[in-house]
Amino acid sequence: MHIADKDKIVEYAKDIPVAAFKLIDKFWPGPLTVILKSPDNSTIGIRMPDNEIFSRIITLADIPVVCPSANISGKPAPTTFPEAIKDFNGLVDLAIDAGDTKLGAESTVVDLTVDPPQVLREGVIKKEGVLSIAKRKTMLFVCTGNSCRSVMAEALLKKKLKDMNRQDIEVVSAGIMMADGLGASYETIELLRREGIDVSGHHSQRLIIGMLNKADLILVMEKVHEDRIIQMAPWVTNRLFLLKEFARVNDNNLNIPDPIGKSAQFYDSTLGIIRDAVDKVSQII
Repeated sequence: MHIADKDKIVEYAKDIPVAAFKLIDKFWPGPLTVILKSPDNSTIGIRMPDNEIFSRIITLADIPVVCPSANISGKPAPTTFPEAIKDFNGLVDLAIDAGDTKLGAESTVVDLTVDPPQVLREGVIKKEGVLSIAKRKTMLFVCTGNSCRSVMAEALLKKKLKDMNRQDIEVVSAGIMMADGLGASYETIELLRREGIDVSGHHSQRLIIGMLNKADLILVMEKVHEDRIIQMAPWVTNRLFLLKEFARVNDNNLNIPDPIGKSAQFYDSTLGIIRDAVDKVSQII
């Protein structure tokens, strides 16, 4: 099946693993076919082609578009319109010449119904590239504005992983309400500078479903963030936790309150709680 929008994948497949979202985020649109579980418990191969004309046709059709290869079984895959129509002349109702193929080679096919994923056909994208992306872990920290708490958590974990020589984990942060492109708060910049970390170049980003889909672990600061994420993407519930669950603080309140507008001491206390939780997280990932 061919789609023109990455988000459409959830309409045609179920139990989609995080690795699949990592791969489509990296390689779509492009020459990668992912095999997933279909709603009827069979399997389905899905691609998002990197061809403007074909993508437009899929969008205008507004129905599932299923396409086999444009070649007779056993014959090489065509890369030009004349090659494709040679064996199909008279067998199709309509043929559109959208130009020669960009890459001149077949797509890579990866089976994501098994763990670990298996590359069934190595095409333009090499096996090593597919598997390295699939196995790389992604940690996502979420707060309200992505200007203080999630920035602290992201920066502290990145430093911790660097000290541990861990290069297999991506760490990102986002906010549920703030617009993109704003900087970290002054207090956050100063606190982290004392930790030997420079976040003066931080730019906030608003949380989107794509970030949630490819995150192996989603850590939020407050219950309100957890509720919002479940609203956005209920399928990520088993990867979603309150960050303070990992801290050694002995109280029943699992929220880490927003320090914006609070005192320097409040900021310092917030950083201490986040540091404690991040240290624990770094030991288990």
